[in-house]
Amino acid sequence: MGRSVEVRVLGCSGGIGGLQTRTTALAVDDDILIDCGTGVAVLEVEQLLRIDHVFITHAHLDHIAFLPFLVDTVGELRSEPIMVHATPETLRIIRSHVFNWLVWPDFSAIPDRMHPMMRFNEMRVGESVRLGDRRITALPALHAVPAVGYRVQNGRGSLVFTGDTTICDPLIAALNGTPDLRTLIIETAFPNSLHDLALAARHLCPRMLFSVLDRLTVQPEVFITHLKPAQAEEIRGELAAYPGPLTLRILENDQRFEL
Repeated sequence: MGRSVEVRVLGCSGGIGGLQTRTTALAVDDDILIDCGTGVAVLEVEQLLRIDHVFITHAHLDHIAFLPFLVDTVGELRSEPIMVHATPETLRIIRSHVFNWLVWPDFSAIPDRMHPMMRFNEMRVGESVRLGDRRITALPALHAVPAVGYRVQNGRGSLVFTGDTTICDPLIAALNGTPDLRTLIIETAFPNSLHDLALAARHLCPRMLFSVLDRLTVQPEVFITHLKPAQAEEIRGELAAYPGPLTLRILENDQRFEL
């Protein structure tokens, strides 16, 4: 049985609007990030220096906005590069459209490609990275761009963060194939009144979320993330009407989970 692992919510909003409205980033212990949205701004430089690995669910800006700043801030102070893990498709987008010397310098080539401040590691669905007692596995997701979720395991239990996704049969199968699943962090970006937009953008609304939860054979604690700020109260009201057996809670900044 592995040592305990702490997951801390740095940001979990689907948009901005006030200092407490921070976009997606989760810290796993003090050396791993899952996504790198504006929530990373709450970390001090000393904390940023400890980040060795960043796992990206997909390339949308609310999930990667602070990755360029992270590498720029601490890259020169580190003896080893920051490892950025994502699918080949997501890494291609990030390389082409962010670290391209136009939007931001290519820190995978600074000071040179033999000794970079940042390295990329390709992960495909089903593949895992083991970091000490912790294993992080890429899970299927279905979004407007190539995307994955991540499962964090340590031998004591599992936490799954879906990232951005609509209803995804392979993801549901992966959840049901995780018998030690303790915590499920799943998005619900839009209210039911914007069901068509949720379908087009490949997000969830409460009605769609309920259909996912109804198909689960595991019974984790469920935390809802990525609410769009302008519709947050409407979404909260609709989530309160969930008729199923699971307990739903809204994910909050600075919430902590222990495995």
